[in-house]
Amino acid sequence: MTSRPAPTPISAPKPALLSDLPPVSALFLIEFDVKAGYTITWKKAAPGISLDGAVEYKSLPSGLHTVSQDLIYFIHEGEYAGLSAFINAKTEEEATRNARMIAVGVLVPLSYGRLGRSWRHAEGLREMAMKLAVENKDLSILETYWEKNKAHDSMSPSAEPPKESPPSSPSVTFQPGATQSQFRKRTGSDAQALVPPGHQLSPFHPAWSLSDLLDTFGPLIFPIHRAALLRKRILISTYAPVHQACDFVYDISILSNIPLSLFDLLDPTAPAQRLRPLFNIGVNDIAFLSEDAAAAVSKKRCASSASASHSEQSSLPEQAAGSGWVACTTDSILAMKPDLWDMLITMPAPHTAGAKERVWPTIELPGHVPVRATQRDLRRFRSLRAGIIRLARPMSARSERPGTSSGWSAATAVAKSDDDSLLADAVDKVVEPTTWAALAYSGFMWWASAGEQRRSEEAEEVAQDSSLLADLASAPSPRRRGSSVSGGVSGHLAKNIAVMADSVMSLPAAGQMNIGDSDVAAIEAPSQQSELGDAVDHTEEERARVELAIIAYFRRLTTQMLTVLGDLVDSIEDGDDEEMDETETTEDSPLNQSDDGDACLVGSLHVDSDALARMGLDVWSDADVAFVKEATACYFARRARVESKAVEVCGLRVC
Repeated sequence: MTSRPAPTPISAPKPALLSDLPPVSALFLIEFDVKAGYTITWKKAAPGISLDGAVEYKSLPSGLHTVSQDLIYFIHEGEYAGLSAFINAKTEEEATRNARMIAVGVLVPLSYGRLGRSWRHAEGLREMAMKLAVENKDLSILETYWEKNKAHDSMSPSAEPPKESPPSSPSVTFQPGATQSQFRKRTGSDAQALVPPGHQLSPFHPAWSLSDLLDTFGPLIFPIHRAALLRKRILISTYAPVHQACDFVYDISILSNIPLSLFDLLDPTAPAQRLRPLFNIGVNDIAFLSEDAAAAVSKKRCASSASASHSEQSSLPEQAAGSGWVACTTDSILAMKPDLWDMLITMPAPHTAGAKERVWPTIELPGHVPVRATQRDLRRFRSLRAGIIRLARPMSARSERPGTSSGWSAATAVAKSDDDSLLADAVDKVVEPTTWAALAYSGFMWWASAGEQRRSEEAEEVAQDSSLLADLASAPSPRRRGSSVSGGVSGHLAKNIAVMADSVMSLPAAGQMNIGDSDVAAIEAPSQQSELGDAVDHTEEERARVELAIIAYFRRLTTQMLTVLGDLVDSIEDGDDEEMDETETTEDSPLNQSDDGDACLVGSLHVDSDALARMGLDVWSDADVAFVKEATACYFARRARVESKAVEVCGLRVC
C-alpha cells in the first residue's frame, strides 16, 4: 500500500492554513488510563451536545496503541463531524506502562460539508496533542483554542452557514454523444464553488489521497464506484492507523456524487445525491447500523405503498437513515456481521507493504461472494492511468526545482505510474478472467470480418475513454482555451481523440476548478508567497489539478452511465412499454421478485449490449448486467431486461 505523502511540518505552519477555521461545537481531551481505559479528562461543548460514552470510542479505534500518531474522522449524532489527533508518546512513568496516549478532538457542524471542513483544525489539534503529551498539567492551550474557535450560541447544525454547493458537473461541459435528452442538459456548471485566491489547501485535506486511492485499488475502484452509485453499505475493514482509510471513505463518497445536471433525468424516488460517509465506526455503532438496516427495508416498503410517497422520498435529507453509507473500522467483529453491510473491503495488513508480491485489497459481498474488476474495468483503468501520466508530465520539470520540500512531485508520480507491473499483477489477482463466450466471439469476428469488426469495436472503446479524459490531459496547443467538450462515445477514433486537444492548463490561473463540491473545490493556489513558498505552491497546484482531474473523470463516468439509461427511458413509447410489460409478466411475478421494492417499479426497460457498451460496461460480465438492473430500478423506477453480448450464427444464439 502506498504511504501517504508527508504533510507540512507542524513546527512551522503556514499562516494561511489556520485561516478561515470553521467554528467548533465541542473540544475535548481523551487520555488512556491503564485501569479505566480511554476517558475524557477535559471537555467544552455547546449546549445540548453530549460527549460522554461516545466520542472516546469513536475518536480512538482499536489498535491505536501500535502506532505513534494518527488522525481519526467520525460522525457524531448525525449532525457533527468529528476529528481527533492521537499521539502515543514514550514516557518514564511505569504507572502508565512507559507510554502516554492522548487524543485532542473537535466537533464541527456538518452543515459546512461532508466533514464540516474539520481538517482545517488538524494542524492545531495535532500541535496541542504533541504538547500535552509532554506537559500534561497545563491545559490552558485547550481553553485558549476553545475561546478562539467556539461556535456562537446563535449557530446550530441546522442553521445555514456557508452552505455546501450541490454536486455538479465539472466546469467543462461533458456530452456523452448525441442523446435525446440534450434539451434538458444545462450548459456550463450548475453551481459556482470557487474559493477566492490567497488561501491554501490544508495538507490534511482528504482529497489529497485520490491518487493513493487509485494506486491502492487499481481496477477495483470501478466496482467500488458502481456499488457506491447504488448506495450500498460499504465497509472498509482496516488496521491502525486509520487516517488513510478515513480519507478513502471521503474519496469514495465524492466520486459517487450524482451531478446536478442529471437530476431532470432521474425518477423522484432516486436515492440521495451523495453516499453518506460515516468515517470511523466501531463495535459501539452496531446498534446504529442495525437500526439503519431496518430503516432501509422500511423505506423500500414505504416506496411501494403509494405513489404519493414519491415526493416524500425526494425530500429526505442526505443524512436520512437507510440511504446507504461508506465507513471504515478496525474492529474485525463488524466484518463478521454481513447483515450490517452490502460490500466488505478488507485492506492488507501493514506488514505486507514490503512484500515481494503485491497484496491487493479484497472485496466481497455477503455470503463470501468475491468481487473482481471486469476486463472492461482493466482497460478503462489503463486509459485513466495514461491520462494522469499525460497530465503530470508537463509539470514534472517545474516540480524538480531546488527548495521544494513537498513529499510529492509530478515526476515521482509519473515514475510510479510508468511501472506496468502494477497492472500485470492486477490481471491475475483482481480482474475477472476473459469468458469463453468473449474468446469465441473475438475469434469468430476476426475470421468473419478479417479483423475489421474487432478493430472498429476497439476504436469505439478507446474513443469513449478518451472523451472522459478530454480537457483533463495535456495537449500540444492551448488555442481552444475555454471551449466545451463535445466528444461522443461513437464515431471515428481520430475525431474523438482530437477532442483531447483541450488542456487542463486552461483552468484559471488560481488553479480553481469548478467541481461543484465546496469542500473539494477549495483546492487552489496561494498568492504572494516567498520564493521558497512559491516552489512549494506550484507543486501543490499541480497535485491539486491531478486530484481534481480524477474527480471530474468519475463525474463524467457517472453522467455517461445514467444518461444512456435516461435516454432509453425517454425512447419508450406508451405502446412499447405496455407490450414489454406483458412479456415480462412471468419474469416479474411476485414469486420471482427479490424484495418488496420491486412492487414500486413502473414498466420495463430493454437494455441491449450496445447500450451496455455505451455505458462503458463489460458486455460479457454478469456483474455489470446485475448493476444495470439495480441502477435502472434505483434511478428510474423501472425493471430492466438486459441482453449481454453473445455469439450468434444465422440469428441463433450459440453462446
